[in-house]
Amino acid sequence: MTNIDELKSTGLKATLPRLKILDIFQKGQQRHMTAEDVFRVLLEERSDIGLATVYRVLTQFEQAGILLRSNFESGKAVYELNEGQHHDHFVCTGCGKVEEFYDAEIEKRQNLIAKQKGWVIQDHSMSLYGQCAECAKKGVGR
Repeated sequence: MTNIDELKSTGLKATLPRLKILDIFQKGQQRHMTAEDVFRVLLEERSDIGLATVYRVLTQFEQAGILLRSNFESGKAVYELNEGQHHDHFVCTGCGKVEEFYDAEIEKRQNLIAKQKGWVIQDHSMSLYGQCAECAKKGVGR
């Protein structure tokens, strides 16, 4: 499916800003990006798409289910492509790096605890905060 088809399937028109921003998420090195990160990439590409447009497109993509938004403790919304697979996050308190992980045992344990308490989990997110290997080696944030 092309980006144009993907946008049309969600009810969004395939405008140049939408196509460029979707391309950044699909082809970029960085998987988790703030609006400012996306805007910085657009500036590097000499695009004339403004920051307000970036915010608007990210919100539209989230509402359409193309992107997922997380609010880590930095206070800034961080977006990533919605690939339909649940995962949790490590967030580095030194450099801000975000790394995904999935652990079937953790998921199983959460469901067991919910069942014991009479809860039915519909959705959840887990973010673990600490230092990535690089920051820990450098002693950043100690």
